[in-house]
Amino acid sequence: MSASKQDGQPRIALVTGASRGIGRAAALALAKSGAHVVALARTQGGLEELDDEIRALRPEEPEATTLVPMDLRDFAAIDRLGEALNRRWGRLDAFVGNAGVLGLLTPLHQLDPKTWDDVMEVNVTANWRLIRSLDPLLRLSGAGRVAFITSGAASRADLRAYWGPYATSKAALDALARTYAAETVNTSNVRVMLINPGPLRTRMRATAMPGEDPLMLRAPDELAPKIVEICSPDWTETGKLYDFPSDRILSFKAPD
Repeated sequence: MSASKQDGQPRIALVTGASRGIGRAAALALAKSGAHVVALARTQGGLEELDDEIRALRPEEPEATTLVPMDLRDFAAIDRLGEALNRRWGRLDAFVGNAGVLGLLTPLHQLDPKTWDDVMEVNVTANWRLIRSLDPLLRLSGAGRVAFITSGAASRADLRAYWGPYATSKAALDALARTYAAETVNTSNVRVMLINPGPLRTRMRATAMPGEDPLMLRAPDELAPKIVEICSPDWTETGKLYDFPSDRILSFKAPD
């Protein structure tokens, strides 16, 4: 079955944080594969630039993209998003939960509560609200696929100091995704994966590692084809982690 078609119709793929970085690369790759991309981001200008690029890729299809300017901390808007997608298509075939914020790299005892709350709202709560809003639509797809972008900061043994909010939020996201995978594996055609991109040439990485040479890093475009593969109907793994640096699918070990 084609990654971009289902029953002869384009697959509908929602990508959050689609205006730049990994989200932009994923949206472009999904569009190139033939999917209709629902691109969500806070920045209207960035979304319009993405739309221009997709139009250039598919000039014969001027409506290959739906732009959704939205702040994911607007939880009522997330609820309305599911309703709008249902009215227009009656299903959702793929959801790439990419949007995230770094917060501040600072000692936990010096962290401002608002910064903590912002990181948790975007990186964790918004993704739960999206699951809540989109689950019925994913189940109506013949092959609903979900990919959440996580981080090695969630589980690395040498966890760095000062990364508390981000690392904690990504660990919570991992648990959220694995729970959703367990809840859907036997009751639907939905499959849920986590993706660890590793060090990539993104704005967030530059903020976190200001002394790093970005030209020494891989580009988000290199990861994008794997995201398309994970979003395809042929993908069957669920509840696992795809580690881009090693190009391996990793299972989470059960406790001894």
